[in-house]
Amino acid sequence: MKLGLAQRQAALAGIALLAAVVALAISSDHHHSSALPPPVGAYSALAGSSGVVAYGKHTACGQVLGPTTEGVSQPVLPCGVKLYVNFRGKHVLTEVIDHGPNSSGTQFELTQALAQQLGLVGVQRIVWSYAEAQ
Repeated sequence: MKLGLAQRQAALAGIALLAAVVALAISSDHHHSSALPPPVGAYSALAGSSGVVAYGKHTACGQVLGPTTEGVSQPVLPCGVKLYVNFRGKHVLTEVIDHGPNSSGTQFELTQALAQQLGLVGVQRIVWSYAEAQ
């Protein structure tokens, strides 16, 4: 059974909302620490890179993309949400810095700097998770 784009976005929004509620419930029971926040959940998604053509572009979250900008574009998650992105054994803490993606068939668009750090070329399947709110 194939889902339409609106149904997929609604499903992703529902998963994101559920994960956020779980993250808030878990974080309310823990004390703050200086360590990196633990991941919450594990989700698979297709991701691509915005490439160098995005340099100079203003994001929906108020940033200007450049060669060292690291972050992801995602159509449902709000600006500033912290995420872990995993690809081929590399694990990076990043955040949502734009809304998109502009490439069809992907759920995330990575900045060129983040894609290079992960070794991601073209459209690939990543694993992502929320970083527990601290």
